[in-house]
Amino acid sequence: MKLYLIGSLRNPEIPKIANKLREAGFEVFDDWYAAGEKADDAWRDYEKQRGRTFPEALSGLAAQHVFSFDRKHLEAADIGVLVLPAGKSGHIEMGWLVGRGRSCYVLLDNLDRWDVMYMFASGVFVTVEELLEALK
Repeated sequence: MKLYLIGSLRNPEIPKIANKLREAGFEVFDDWYAAGEKADDAWRDYEKQRGRTFPEALSGLAAQHVFSFDRKHLEAADIGVLVLPAGKSGHIEMGWLVGRGRSCYVLLDNLDRWDVMYMFASGVFVTVEELLEALK
């Protein structure tokens, strides 16, 4: 099973969770994390220095390459796991996977913030161990 781990570049738990999922026998895609926590900000700042607006920057080669890279692996995924906290991109990726009929799960980080839209997920969990039990 190919699992796309969705999350934030700023979340230091991503590699740890990915390793636990690998140890359980899953093929995990989390290579997007290698770009580092400042990747989006660096791209934005560079494009602004070039005088581009956000919509213009989206048509640039850098954005196109990153998007193609992520989309290729989203398309190959059998399962998605959204690790919170996550931003807009992560939620869009989960929505795209759910819309394509893939099972997606949410791993919570903050039990104080509730949202009914996570009902689109195949399951919502507090710990990696609970998630792994559901994935068996």
